[in-house]
Parts: sequence; C-alpha cells; structure tokens
Amino acid sequence: MAGVQAASRLRILLRHLGRLPGPDAVSFGAQAATGLGLGGRHHRSPRSDAVQPLASPDCPGLGADVSLRILFWGRANRLCMFQFRMCAAEVAHPISGAVSPACSSQQQFQYTLDNNVLSLEQRQFYEENGFLLIKNLVSDADIQRFRDEFERICRKEVKPPGIMVMRDVAMEKSEFVPNEKAVSKVQDFQEDVELFRYCCLPEILKYVECFTGPNILAMHTMLINKPPDSGKKTSRHPLHQDLHYFPFRPINTIVCAWTAMEHINRSNGCLVVLPGTHKGPLMQHDYPQWEGGVNIMYHGIQDYNKDTPRLHVVMEKGDTVFFHPLLIHGSGQNRTKGFRKAISCHFSSSDGYYIDVKGTSQENIEKEILQIANRLHGMSTDLTMKDVWRFRARLVKGERTNL
Repeated sequence: MAGVQAASRLRILLRHLGRLPGPDAVSFGAQAATGLGLGGRHHRSPRSDAVQPLASPDCPGLGADVSLRILFWGRANRLCMFQFRMCAAEVAHPISGAVSPACSSQQQFQYTLDNNVLSLEQRQFYEENGFLLIKNLVSDADIQRFRDEFERICRKEVKPPGIMVMRDVAMEKSEFVPNEKAVSKVQDFQEDVELFRYCCLPEILKYVECFTGPNILAMHTMLINKPPDSGKKTSRHPLHQDLHYFPFRPINTIVCAWTAMEHINRSNGCLVVLPGTHKGPLMQHDYPQWEGGVNIMYHGIQDYNKDTPRLHVVMEKGDTVFFHPLLIHGSGQNRTKGFRKAISCHFSSSDGYYIDVKGTSQENIEKEILQIANRLHGMSTDLTMKDVWRFRARLVKGERTNL
C-alpha cells in the first residue's frame, strides 16, 4: 500500500514539474521501465525511466527498495535528472538535480572519445550506465531492405558464404520449413552485401566512431528473429556480457550497435540491461540450467547480484542502442504471436589486439566456437578463436592497422 502511495506522490510531483502528459507515464510492476531517448534526428522529448530490482527478465516484481531515475530535457535544452530512492514507508525525495555543463567541463571520460558528435550529457550518461539509446536513427526504407534480404535467406534463395542460420531449440526437426518462421537468427552475414550495408551506414558509423575512434572493424553481425515462445521459455536470452565471446581488446574501444526493426517492448522480449555493470569485470559464463532447453551458444552469467536494478529498453523501429561489451544484458520471452526482429553489429577499433583465452573464463566458448566452425565450414581444429575472429572482421572505415 505504501509503495502505491509513493508512486502516486511521485506522479503528482512530476506533473507539478510539468513533465508528465498523463497518469500512466510512470508506473510500476509489469508496466515499469521504458527506453531512454537521448538523441536522434527528431526533437528530443520528455521521458521517464524506472530502474527497479526484478527477479528475472520475465518476472515483473518490485523489491522492498526501489531506485527510480527520471531524465528529461528542461530549459535551455539541458538534460535534467531526478533520482529517487523509496522503500515501503518512504516518500520519494530528489537527491540530485540538473546536470550542469559548467560543473562537468573538466570531467575525464573513460568510455567515449571527444569527436563533437555526442553531447556532454550523452557522454556522461554512457559513462555512468554503459549504454546510449539514439532515437529514429535507421530509416524505414533500410529496415525494409534488411527484412526482405532476411526472408530471402530463410527461403534459401540466397546463400551467403560463411553465414550461420539458427533456429530455436524448441523447434523439432520435423517442423522445419524454409521460411522465416523456422529461423531464430542469422549471424556472420559479412559476406551478404545487402545485410552488411547495416554495418556501413553513415548514421551508424557516426556514433560508432565515438567509441572506437576512426579505424573501425565490423567484428560480429546478427539479425535476430525472436520467435513466439512455445511455452518452454526458450525464446529468452540469459543475462550475459558480450565480451565473453571476444578475444580482442582493449575493452573500451568495442561497442555494439543494436537496431530495432519494429516496435519492441516487454511483451515481445525487449532488451533488459543492468545499468552501470560495464564498470565491473568479465564474469564466468556457461549454459543456464533451464528445463525447456537453451539455444546454442546462449551462455549466461553463472553468479551475479540478483538485486541489481534492471531497465527494460522499449524501442521503436529504427531506434538504435549502443552498449559496452561488459554491460550485463539479456532479453525475456516473446509472449506475442509475432516475430521480434533486430539487427546488430559489434564494432572494434582496428588499432586493438588479440589475446589468448586459454586458461581464462573464455576457454569454454572458444572450444564451442571452434567445434561449430569445423562442423559448418571444415575449419581446422588446430585454429584458435583469434583465427576465427580475424576471418570474420571487415574494415568499414579508416585503416586496418592491427586486428
């Protein structure tokens, strides 16, 4: 009851600030957090973002303590932030106010580069949270072209070299038919001219360069076609860190661009992120012990703080989220009858270097990747994960200096 009262008081406070259009802009439980709109081609609009402890990406719930962060564009086009902490018997009080450029002009940035693309507020947000959502970045026309090419691949009308076509573990072999309903993901599409255009879009590379610098390699490509869940919860993706799969460094010059190809929310399995976890170490990953089965290479973190606040990133078609390779993230079940599509690429500075993962927490994924490469492409088992990534990498801007 006290939590409801706190939420009600919070709504009243926000309306007093003139930032809420209606009674449902901030809510708790199943309708909680929305994505962050911190840029894009359109005028930036007010938004509110709830960050709350949840038992899992699929289990809405509210812990005893709630952290709520509200960001909005105020006067003089300044990003304003109020952060609240509430417990069952506590009224929400603001503990921080507007982000002032005057106070932050000397701030040292660890995760972004100064190239006059990101605003100070956007750099501060990525620095603190490890991700940044840019609204309406990729055009409808480009997304339709990617969708059409994906369907051609599913129908086997085109067979790009090296591409990996995957299906959900819940689908029986007898159910397989050559169309998009049988395919949950295609990855390694670097040899498909049409899909690889995504990795070369100027609007994408404009932001990628803020993290990698001017020499940019496309390292890992995916188009995800999350299917309606069969009831076995296999459409979930466990919480993980992308760096687990990568034998290249330095960490902070790697970034993922992940673009929604349609409206994505909690119903169809949006991304869930744990803000700020990019500041932590690479954790131990392996297959989760799920009764319904787990899709191939869907490793998850084995031990993490389940009370860490989470945010569900709601996106519209064309919205693109950029995130750090150590950011813990995953996605929930697709509870709708449709397929949820997104296209993504991991980029790295070509000035980086490879590491040997033997004897590290990444050794288990190296063995699996090499087994798959041998089975699908006849690649020698004497190779290392470094060799596989050298083969995959494609230059998209600047010079290939090292990787």
